Amino acid sequence: MAKWNVDGSHSTVGFTVKHLMITNVRGEFREVEGSVEFDPANPAASKIQGAVEVASINTREEKRDAHLKSADFFDADNHPKITFVSREVKASGDGLAITGDLTIRGTTKSVTWTVEDITGEQKDPWGNTRIGAAASTKIKRSEFGVKWNQALEAGGMLVGDEVKLSLEVSLVKQA
Repeated sequence: MAKWNVDGSHSTVGFTVKHLMITNVRGEFREVEGSVEFDPANPAASKIQGAVEVASINTREEKRDAHLKSADFFDADNHPKITFVSREVKASGDGLAITGDLTIRGTTKSVTWTVEDITGEQKDPWGNTRIGAAASTKIKRSEFGVKWNQALEAGGMLVGDEVKLSLEVSLVKQA
């Protein structure tokens, strides 16, 4: 079974959430880490874990980022990381379905990531072997204790409850 590490400088963990019931706001976490043990012939034997630093959140708006780091949302001072640990990996169509424990703000829930794209092994210019993968899932932020919101005068809420999560990871094979 091959072991791989996430190349944080070439990987993205992003999110999309409805704002003002009008449009989607996107953001990402700049500090990403993780590891994968993967056997393409036996996906069920695979193990995946990853984490992001909450303080590395970036939505392209400093005031919003500061609010997201606060106790109203992620409470970064008390919960500095969001983590994922797989429990089951199985083939699904041309990709994988990865089910595991996602922990946000001290609350752990089971989520399933749909892996849509896995690239084949390639050598980079420095002699490392790499693969890439893209995955997505949806969660309800309120189920993880991220409940702050504000009612809108016209009806609805300021921030949507459903959050779309996406991953684009570059993995480097370990010796």
